[in-house]
Amino acid sequence: MKFLIVGLGNIGAEYAQTRHNIGFDIAEALVKKHAGNFTVQKHAQYAQVSLRGRQMHVIMPTTYMNLSGKAVRHWMTDLKIPIENIFILVDDLAIDFGKLRIRANGSDAGHNGLKSLNELLLTQNFPRLRFGIGNNFPKGRQVDYVLGKWNAEEMKEMPFLIHKSVDAIESFVIKGLPLTMNEFNK
Repeated sequence: MKFLIVGLGNIGAEYAQTRHNIGFDIAEALVKKHAGNFTVQKHAQYAQVSLRGRQMHVIMPTTYMNLSGKAVRHWMTDLKIPIENIFILVDDLAIDFGKLRIRANGSDAGHNGLKSLNELLLTQNFPRLRFGIGNNFPKGRQVDYVLGKWNAEEMKEMPFLIHKSVDAIESFVIKGLPLTMNEFNK
């Protein structure tokens, strides 16, 4: 069985460790845990690792957030991975910091990465892990908040939250979406 795990984010040092790049951070932790390495390939940094005989193809699009769908569509087609076997890792303003929500589908809710996926995959029906980043910002400062670095209090919790997110990915690959949703959406 093959899976495409997609961490959403933006390439470049200025975006590293920002709220909007949590998808990249989780993807990197997954690949590191399974002793893999990323290489730059078409539209993405790519790694392949395995878990109990299942192949996990992990990408971090190099297309920037707003064009993420281009990379995902390419890799899904190239690897012949069905949409139900992709898992998108994405930040979410509508969820309190540190909460995880796993869904089978959903709207883009104003998220440009998800908007690109919806447009280029021609569906909203793909599994995703939504990582809550909260919405603790003054009116009109959403972009600064999303592209901002984690504060000191948040940073203390990040290792645990990234580990929990990696556990959710592994659960999705081994147990499937319904059981993973039951376990992690508490």
